[in-house]
Order: sequence, then structure tokens, then C-alpha cells
Amino acid sequence: MSKILVIDDEKAIRNTLKEVLEYEKYEVELAEDGPSGIELFNANTYDIVLCDIKMAKMDGIEVLQKIVEISSTTPVVMISGHGNIDTAVEAIKKGAYDFLEKPLDLNRLLITIRNAMDKSTLITQTQVLRNKVSKMYEMVGESVVINKVKEMIDKVAPTEARVLITGANGTGKELVAHQIHEKSNRAKGPFIEVNCAAIPSELIESELFGHEKGSFTSAIKQHIGKFEQANGGTIFLDEIGDMSLPAQAKVLRALQENKISRVGSDKEIHVNVRIVAATNKNIKKEIENNNFREDLYHRLSVIIIHVPTLNERQEDIPILADHFISLICDEYGMSRKTITPDAIKELQKIEWTGNIREFRNVLERLIILCPNEISGADVLAYSRPVSAGNI
Repeated sequence: MSKILVIDDEKAIRNTLKEVLEYEKYEVELAEDGPSGIELFNANTYDIVLCDIKMAKMDGIEVLQKIVEISSTTPVVMISGHGNIDTAVEAIKKGAYDFLEKPLDLNRLLITIRNAMDKSTLITQTQVLRNKVSKMYEMVGESVVINKVKEMIDKVAPTEARVLITGANGTGKELVAHQIHEKSNRAKGPFIEVNCAAIPSELIESELFGHEKGSFTSAIKQHIGKFEQANGGTIFLDEIGDMSLPAQAKVLRALQENKISRVGSDKEIHVNVRIVAATNKNIKKEIENNNFREDLYHRLSVIIIHVPTLNERQEDIPILADHFISLICDEYGMSRKTITPDAIKELQKIEWTGNIREFRNVLERLIILCPNEISGADVLAYSRPVSAGNI
């Protein structure tokens, strides 16, 4: 049942609102003035607050400000018998969800409450999703090498410096990119990921910079590219070592001038993006082989963060195992499984060619195929892909 706090110094209005809202199946608590309303709000959780503006002990706008400081996500609807446009505008600027005049139109009041509840639900759901995403991209481990990566992220993230992330496949380069974005001043902006290796060379310019309708045979409508989509945020160019030389030239221009042009257009579009790039290739060798532009490399590599392989951080395997067991069991909706010390030792003996990605797959396989306790024998039996006939 949704819970509403009513703050009003007129007893008749408080009681009327309580009667109407309880009839609509809301739980209602009353406060006779601003200070007592703030005290109740501090002590309880409410889905919405209805607050009068003109009150003796504390003005409603001041109450609104205090509530917003405590919880910026709780909708506050201001009500007043002395309302005017200036008062309404001030209330909205200070964080109110809406402003209603007395005498209250009960139908409008109920619609406003329902809309505020819907908004509050969406905010809560968005926060839950963000927390899930943050957990998905959490960097797990306490080894010396991974702590150095974390320290570098903390130093670099608040700046606007371009970052080149290097490391083998499966080491978690995308996690580093996400962490840089989440800890930056652009965290509220978009994070746009582009896998340069997955896009055909003839389409990558269109993908990055967009195209105009009719600019080529299959361009049946205008397309907004990744750089424009990332405006105000971060663009992550994964596997940039696989990008074609013509596309590299355009990326270099975007870095130099903060401007792009869609394919088929001469119009320049200003973009404000931070570029984080990643590669599993030796870019200096690619430069020697004329596969990568040296000037672009120097533009991208203001900061270089190298992500270690799992074999270089074996002391993190117990923590990683615990993390993935918890995560995967939650995903499958099953009770959490345990792993024995001898199973950890067997996992530490493995040569992890696929790094964290391979490690997660092995843990998922063990969770599916093993009983509630994963043993060393289980690791030996199932650490490599098995056919149905061998189970």
C-alpha cells in the first residue's frame, strides 16, 4: 500500500485529505506543521508528500527544500489557497513535482498523485537497473596488479584525458572503460560502446558518424552515428586496432576539432565526447606495418591502462570464484553453491587463455553440472567443455 504524508496546518483540510485518500486505499499520515512533517519524513519512508505553502511555524517552500535534501526522489506536491504563478514557479524550481490550488479539485488531486507515483516507480526501477549494471561491471580482485589498475582509474576518471586500454582478450577491458565513465563527471551522460572489429570496414564510417538519407544505396533514412549519440558522455571504441585507415582519419579529425560530418553531408556537427579506446593488439607493431596511424595513436594514448591476464593475478581467483558463484546463482534463481579450498587450488593451476571470460564460463558450467558443493574433482572433470556422452 502506497504511503502519503500530508503536511497542513488546517485541521479540517488534513482530515478531509486523510478521509479521501484512505478511501482510495492509500496509507496516510498527518503533520500539523512543517517541523513535525520533517520529523516524520526523517523517520519514515513515504511515496509522496502533500505540503501546504502558507504555514505558521515554517513556510512550505522551506519544508520542500528540507525534504528534497533528505530524498530528492520523493515527489512533493505543494498546495496553497494563496497561490499565484510566481509561487508555483518557485515551488517547481525548488524541486516540487506539482502545484495545486485550494480549494482542491479532488479528481485533479488523485490524478496528480497517480502520476507522481508512476514517476517515483520509474525512478526506483531505473536506480535498480543502474545498480544491476554497476554490479555487472564491477572490478573484482585485490591483487597488486589489479589494484594498480583501480588506482589509475580513480586518478584518470575525473579528468577529460583520452585513455587507451590494452590487454588480451577476456581480461575485462570493457569493465575498465565502464568504470572510467561511471567515476567521471560525465557519468550522467550516455556511454556508447562500439565494437570496431564487428563492423564491416565499409560501414564503420556510417556507424560512427552517421549518414544522410540517400548517401548510398541502402541509406533509406537518416542515421545518427555513435559520436552524436555519445554527445555529453563517453564513446568506447573497443578493438580500435581493427579500424580501417579511412575511418581512423575521420576519428582523428573528430579528436582534433570536436566536429564530425555525416556520410553524404558537408555540414559539420559539433560533438562533446570523451574517447576511451581499447585493443588487444600491439599498436606499435600495427603502426610499423602501416595498419594504424601513428598520429591517432598519440592522440588516443594520453593515458595507457594495461589490464593484466588472469594468470598474472591468480591470487584473485578465490574472490572471483565467490563473486561469479553468487552472480550466476542469482541469475539462475538457485540457492548459492559453495566451493571447496581444493577446488580453488585446481582453478589456480589452470592456464587461462581466455582470462576472465573463460573463467566465468567454467564457473557457470560447474554450477550447472555439480551438486551444492563444488570440489577439486569437479573442477578436474568439468573445467574443460564436455560432451553429453562424457557427463
